Amino acid sequence: MRRLGCVIGLLMLLLSPAAADPSLPGLVRQDLMLPITLADGHQVRLETMILRPDRPGRFPLVLLVHGTIPGTGDALRAALAQETPASLLNPAVAFAQRGYVVASIMRRGFGRSDGPFAETLSGPCDDRDYLAVARIAAEDVTGALAALRGEPSVGPWVESDRVLLMGHSTGGFAVTAAAADNPAGVVGVLNFEGAHGSVPGHTCSPDHLVADAGIFGRTARIPALWVYSENDRSVPPALGRRMFDAYAASGAPAQFQILPSFGVDGHAMVPMGPSDAWRPAVEGFLNQLRLPTAVLVELPARASIPPPTPLNAACAGYFDAYVKAWTDAKAYAWNRDGHCSSVTAAQRTVDDARREAMRQCVAAWKECSLYAVG
Repeated sequence: MRRLGCVIGLLMLLLSPAAADPSLPGLVRQDLMLPITLADGHQVRLETMILRPDRPGRFPLVLLVHGTIPGTGDALRAALAQETPASLLNPAVAFAQRGYVVASIMRRGFGRSDGPFAETLSGPCDDRDYLAVARIAAEDVTGALAALRGEPSVGPWVESDRVLLMGHSTGGFAVTAAAADNPAGVVGVLNFEGAHGSVPGHTCSPDHLVADAGIFGRTARIPALWVYSENDRSVPPALGRRMFDAYAASGAPAQFQILPSFGVDGHAMVPMGPSDAWRPAVEGFLNQLRLPTAVLVELPARASIPPPTPLNAACAGYFDAYVKAWTDAKAYAWNRDGHCSSVTAAQRTVDDARREAMRQCVAAWKECSLYAVG
């Protein structure tokens, strides 16, 4: 039965063969359902996007781990179903260009991954149990890591002993929890704005997050870089610093950086922003790990279009990020007073992006129109 399961798993991968992406010449994209084994032996499949250089050879692996949409009940379930590994396409392209195999996964219950959603927080706001859900999310990370290091359809291109874990928001918390077990092959961890239980302007049980970071740091011995944005409204850099100090207190090798503001909420910097907003801060860390930083695959310049006028300062930044986003599933809605809504991530189709941009803009500013799509 185990052999049959392996055959079925391989067939599922082969149903989505790797192919050159015409919008990203020089790179190959493969969308697949990655079978992983959890700690209790149970097998699940995680929706995964693979992006790599279209050339022979083996490359370091970057495992990208997404954040979480706040919410409850039916609204949360509907939002989770719409999630896609392409929500982190911008960082995926930045790494693949520089000679990495990139795997962006959806954890259990997100997107098309097998469920159920396993990361429901327990306890009231002033007594949240973050440790349990961090370890659940870490299971998905370590399971995907083991599968990717040994999976035949991905393995031929992967240097299995040169792996980088990169997580955003709750994904940053997840890769930090995974790093506490020092998984084989991992040489570095990038924690972007890692935390949990936050909404703009408020975080439940922040002292619990600090304590949990300290627990992870007691055993972690993989070099890590923690990065926060100056104007992150969901995870203020002061909270990130407290968590980092607790993490490093027991000897975990780690560095901490605060980046300049991005838009009206820096928490969107990694999924929405161009990689040049964060990549320079990361390159020194990658150099220390002797990982590539130079461009291997040059991509054509994206079409330049004039911005609408007027635009406020934040929307001017969002427009720049819109133009630079490596996806067709994007849209930019505009209000004649200079406000906007830009959707450049987490949408499966251009129609989804168009609808979401208008929904957000109308909800905030009433009268809006689409300025650019795709």
